[in-house]
Amino acid sequence: MSEIRAVFFDIDGTLFSTVDFASLARAASADAMIEAGLNVPREDLLEELDEVIREFSSNYERHFDKLLLRFPRRTLKGLNPAVIVAAGIVAYHDTKTRMLEPFEDASEVLRRLGLTDLLLGIITEGLEVKQAEKLIRLRLLDHFQQRAIFISHQVGISKPNPKLYQRACIDLNLRPSECVYVGDNPTMDIDPANEIGMVTVRVQREDRFRDVEGASSPDHVIQNFWDLSEILRERGVEVPEVL
Repeated sequence: MSEIRAVFFDIDGTLFSTVDFASLARAASADAMIEAGLNVPREDLLEELDEVIREFSSNYERHFDKLLLRFPRRTLKGLNPAVIVAAGIVAYHDTKTRMLEPFEDASEVLRRLGLTDLLLGIITEGLEVKQAEKLIRLRLLDHFQQRAIFISHQVGISKPNPKLYQRACIDLNLRPSECVYVGDNPTMDIDPANEIGMVTVRVQREDRFRDVEGASSPDHVIQNFWDLSEILRERGVEVPEVL
């Protein structure tokens, strides 16, 4: 069994609750657009917004513009579409400021891992500034070495291409067998990391991928980050139990 020298993490659904945050932020945006004058039932607005996000992906930057196009023109009679869109955007970002929080156990375990000799890093899918912003807003950036943060759009390799994971290992002069990868998506996180020989840990604390099975099995399944601490101890990492 190889010595563990590094632990890499996904961000969304791994370090914070994507499901809870998305629900809060979208609801706040819908309420703000209605308050600004948009005459659409709240449930209809949220349903269409969810559909827009599914169709154009969460990384698309003009969700609210597309959303307004889906309603009859009379819906916007007497209104300035830019004002309605701006209301939604401001409410979304205000929610990020107030409500974006890491899992409580994630913050504490990362703090303890920072006292070990482990290199802590990120391998995540998404737009570079958007994903980096999450680390800053979550107040987790200080736990990671910036040279060990790999964001797909910045690297030019997207999940589930295993080359993204290989790139992290090569750049940091690590063998895959010396690296643990922690993520929640079986096909995007676990399968490609398994393919290059990383030690894989699937976080199974939210429902969004509960029924998804990848082509390969993770080495470990955890419900929280305390479980991760125990796995690392079993592999010889001296994670402090008491601070």
